[in-house]
Amino acid sequence: MKSPSPSLDPRARQLLRTLISRYIRDGEPVGSQTLARHAGLEVSPATIRNILSELEEVGLLSSPHTSAGRIPTAQGYRVFVDSLVQVKSLGEGEVARLRAELPSGAGTQALLGNASELLSAMTHFVGVVSVPRREQFAFRYIDFVPLDGQRVMAILVFVDNDVQNRVIETRRPYERAELERIANYLNAQFAGRSLADIRASLLRDLRRAQTEMEGLLAESIELAEQALTPPNDDVVLAGQTRLMGVQELADLERLRDLFEAFARKREILQLLERTIRAPGVRIFIGEDTGLAPHDGVSVVTAPYMAAGQVLGVLGVIGPTRMAYDRVIPVVQAAADVLGAALNPDAPAP
Repeated sequence: MKSPSPSLDPRARQLLRTLISRYIRDGEPVGSQTLARHAGLEVSPATIRNILSELEEVGLLSSPHTSAGRIPTAQGYRVFVDSLVQVKSLGEGEVARLRAELPSGAGTQALLGNASELLSAMTHFVGVVSVPRREQFAFRYIDFVPLDGQRVMAILVFVDNDVQNRVIETRRPYERAELERIANYLNAQFAGRSLADIRASLLRDLRRAQTEMEGLLAESIELAEQALTPPNDDVVLAGQTRLMGVQELADLERLRDLFEAFARKREILQLLERTIRAPGVRIFIGEDTGLAPHDGVSVVTAPYMAAGQVLGVLGVIGPTRMAYDRVIPVVQAAADVLGAALNPDAPAP
């Protein structure tokens, strides 16, 4: 459970903002003399030291070494990103780059891969995009190919031009003619509808069916329930090796643990799922990320939408000492542009 943010007076807020901004920029503990020069406050270094001591007492700063200045804690970063960071809109040139690299009609998988790579390239950290659930997309065409024994390959073509091949296990072997008949039925009756809608409709039809169609529907359901059920949700990652050059994550043991989390992807997907119904950018710092025990890691996320529906979440994984004022607008703009590319009828962001 997160601790509530302490109440800070204007001088303490300005000093905290300046200290964290300097630390993000330079990566070195910040002392009172530096703050006296850069904070824009008409107070003495002694007064600044007193305020810094108070900020340390409430858990917003820490002193890595005696008399070596202070650095922000995870709670300090939380106060910074929640109320102190000054975020500007992304420049038009960078928005144009996103639009050029994420064009409408490029196919969902290509767009997700490009979005992940762009987030990594533009922030120099790890770009991550959750894959939309296929049941949210309408399918255009389905075909079945018999394999060996009781295995069948389902070939699905979706309206966003994505093609998926799924090998499914059936209760009995199917002849090619049977599979063709079932595919023709599904294509004629359900093309243009979402997978979840098709499954629900087939189940309703089966319950009502009292004619010779019952056998066909039953066989259709056996194949369709498996072929149209989405595979496990996944994420697209890019730029993991960029973290090897980050000072705060230079410890090989910490990097190995983090890379294992990337490989499993489960923790990352769970983190993204926590943001999928929350509009706008969300920021997870330290233990909030779920990438335990990595208190030096932050994740900045935003949901991407098409036709008013949230399809997934994208974001950036990097050190807590990241330029949030830079990363936040990149993530938000990438979410807007990716959503527009997946919904070509909507006006461009």
